[in-house]
Amino acid sequence: MFFRESDAISGKQATAFATINGRVEELFYAKTIEATIEKNKVDVPILGQTNTAQRSAGWKGSGTLTVYYVTSVFRQLMRDFVKTGKDFWFELQITNEDPTSGTGKQTATLLKCNLDSIIAAKFDATSDDMLEEEMPFTFSDYDLPDLFNSITGA
Repeated sequence: MFFRESDAISGKQATAFATINGRVEELFYAKTIEATIEKNKVDVPILGQTNTAQRSAGWKGSGTLTVYYVTSVFRQLMRDFVKTGKDFWFELQITNEDPTSGTGKQTATLLKCNLDSIIAAKFDATSDDMLEEEMPFTFSDYDLPDLFNSITGA
């Protein structure tokens, strides 16, 4: 069996949406998103063993959303937090689906997302590059409503 190059997924074919206060915002201005789940592990010393075994004791989710600097949505949410102290949470839904691939689509939903920081204001007169911003965030729940097809090879 071999992996077919046509089954590789192009990241440019993805879609992403944020659900903020019940309103769905298409993230067409997003450049990249990467979300990671990291296990929290604790040491379990065992009598008679020279190694220190570990076991999972929970997890934490974190990520970074990089967007072109063309929206005030997240700055408004952070401004409201600054003014009132009332925090905010939102959902992110990312779908990877490449029509040339036989792998189908996968949708990941990141729940209870909370921004760590945002850029309050920005300019760069020294560069020809388009302005962008990275927004680190955490999340505390996760779902996979759509899974890739199993690849059988050829």
